[in-house]
Amino acid sequence: MKEPRWPTLGDILEARKTIAPFLPKTPLYSYPQINDLIGTEVFIKHEDHLPTRSFKVRGGLNLIAHLSPEIKRRGVVTASTGNHALSIAYACRLFGVEATIVMPEGANPVKVKAVASQGAKVIFAGQIFDQAKDFALSLAEKKGARFIHPANEPDLVAGVATYALEIFEDQPQIEVVIVPVGGGSGASGCCLVKEALGRGKKTRVMAVQAEQAPAAYLSWKNRKLQQAAMKTAAEGLQTMMGYEFTQNILWAYLDDFQLVSEEEMARAILIYLENIRSLTEHAGAAALAAALKIKDELKGKKVALILSGGNLSLESLKALVTLRDS
Repeated sequence: MKEPRWPTLGDILEARKTIAPFLPKTPLYSYPQINDLIGTEVFIKHEDHLPTRSFKVRGGLNLIAHLSPEIKRRGVVTASTGNHALSIAYACRLFGVEATIVMPEGANPVKVKAVASQGAKVIFAGQIFDQAKDFALSLAEKKGARFIHPANEPDLVAGVATYALEIFEDQPQIEVVIVPVGGGSGASGCCLVKEALGRGKKTRVMAVQAEQAPAAYLSWKNRKLQQAAMKTAAEGLQTMMGYEFTQNILWAYLDDFQLVSEEEMARAILIYLENIRSLTEHAGAAALAAALKIKDELKGKKVALILSGGNLSLESLKALVTLRDS
């Protein structure tokens, strides 16, 4: 099967027009407290300010908007640990499309409730994301619905990539962008924008993933799709394998990749909460965790950190606060 065409700058600019009536441009803020901790000028891209509190909604809206009337009539099925589910549910509600979302057993209850509130049908299947994805694919075939892959979708990547356009417009001198990676839509989208704007030698894009779920990292490092154990609490990074479409883009354009521990992400969540009053989830804090880990390499550079999502469950927050106080 032929790989889908990579989104062009024209596709990404068109995606921005498509999603603009529904989504605000998100802030890119610099905070003295964070700058002092990392030792350089840092800008936080607040994707947690979007309606679903996650960057994924950019892709969901662009993809659903571009479906044919016939496919919209038949409905869509997808699988997700949460933020992708929210993006598709949100977009389907706006466009009047029936959405069925398959989520793993034990999915974040905050995200489950939010998905259901958008009018999507939620089905639980499997203990991990990849099991839920396989079930969703089978269900879509039975229903005659459009299966939406969480990463291997050009319209989804083009929509997500609009956050990178905003960064380079607001701060053209950015030298490093650090992006969390699960399926890879955010990092691949940023890479495409960097190259399309001719910033290949001026800006480094660095991906970050959890040490306890390193499949995307291993796929990038070894230049072939890899599977790996997945034990991380970072729901947005919970993938057991690299995905071909996004990995091909990362193989071509990604400059570096870091792994962070559960403890490093937990610390980053608390730093965001205590210093800038932003409540993030583990994946959303991963870029800050990576920046703290390699801060000596970042000195003197203008750095953008993607705060990709803020859908932390109350139970996780309680555990983090208890850990800090113990």
